[in-house]
Amino acid sequence: MSTDKVINTDLHIHGKYSNGVSEKMEFKVLSRQSEKKGIDLLGTGDCLNPRWRKDIEKLEREKESVFVHGDMRFVLSGEVETRDRVHHLLVFPSLSKVEELYERLKRFSSDIDSNGRPRVHVSGEELALMAKESGCLFGPAHAFTPYTGLYGPHDSLSSAYGEFSDRVDFLELGLSADSSYAGRISELHDLTYLSNSDAHSPSPYRLAREFNSLRIDEISFEELRYLFEGKRGEVSRNVGLPPEEGKYNESACNRCYTHYSFEDAVSRKWKCGCGGSIKKGVKDRVNELADSVPPEKMPPYLAVIPLQEIIAKAVGHSSPNTKKVSALWKDLIQECGDEVQVLMEAGLDKIKSTAGDEIAELIEDFRKENIDIEPGGGGKYGKIVYNQSGQKSNNQRSLMDF
Repeated sequence: MSTDKVINTDLHIHGKYSNGVSEKMEFKVLSRQSEKKGIDLLGTGDCLNPRWRKDIEKLEREKESVFVHGDMRFVLSGEVETRDRVHHLLVFPSLSKVEELYERLKRFSSDIDSNGRPRVHVSGEELALMAKESGCLFGPAHAFTPYTGLYGPHDSLSSAYGEFSDRVDFLELGLSADSSYAGRISELHDLTYLSNSDAHSPSPYRLAREFNSLRIDEISFEELRYLFEGKRGEVSRNVGLPPEEGKYNESACNRCYTHYSFEDAVSRKWKCGCGGSIKKGVKDRVNELADSVPPEKMPPYLAVIPLQEIIAKAVGHSSPNTKKVSALWKDLIQECGDEVQVLMEAGLDKIKSTAGDEIAELIEDFRKENIDIEPGGGGKYGKIVYNQSGQKSNNQRSLMDF
């Protein structure tokens, strides 16, 4: 059963008290920026952190599970690292359940009061038990990321979650994978795939760079639970980066970023000539685990490069975070709609009159498949390659291949 109401949601972000996170990651900024991106619902992120929880408590409360700032709705979410270094995403039904799990985890963690994403000395199976006893929804965060994803140290859900492997609610793909990657692993076929930003900054090219379009009756924890249980609602599409743009898509050195084929990396025993380590890429890891083909009935994955990156490329700026790029982004959002509308639907004449010929031309090339992605790897993001010839190289894929 599904509804005609579509909610765009990003359930995995971090607040300003997390390590390595911008001080601008606070609710008034998150609300304003997410609305501009076309988002209806955000996860709070970091709700196990006591300081961030105090900020959450100051928000208006629409339901026990839904908080409001301006026109933005928030559900309680947080990320936890277990003793195998795997990261897990949790969604909570209420603040009282957050407090309950916080008290249980506190004795296993030395940084739960100081970090937004606590490290807890428990196994994935033990965390899953606690999460279910607290009424939470849970699943692996950025499951294929080599350092902290489930499929780094584990070959299966059962290896990570033991007897709770069949009670996992969702799988978060991560920036270096899309749903076609997950679909090649048969044990994941019955799970709901999520594409979330894991944002550490409210910049438009970070916040909601990945999100999900959900058909649900209303914004509430209960409706999310029904969706993940397959009782009501559906994910109508996942929206995110093309996997090649992620930092770990291909196997590459984590020092000099030289890329290697799987065979070359194995022959070198995963050591680069510069002395660095070759980090196994998501693409190679999925090839190792693949035992199936993607199921026919799978929500479409819409690959979208953040608009600020396209603007920066068009105007010749090396960074998408310059004043000129930000100003042009704001103009386009104000005149043409949210990012997906600008990139996929808005009239080129309107884009041209708002932001100039170069940006309109590059967006047109985006739509005509004339933009390639030079794959990322080893911890370095992939990048746009402006393909004026319209011909793809052997090592690049057009954005429209997804």
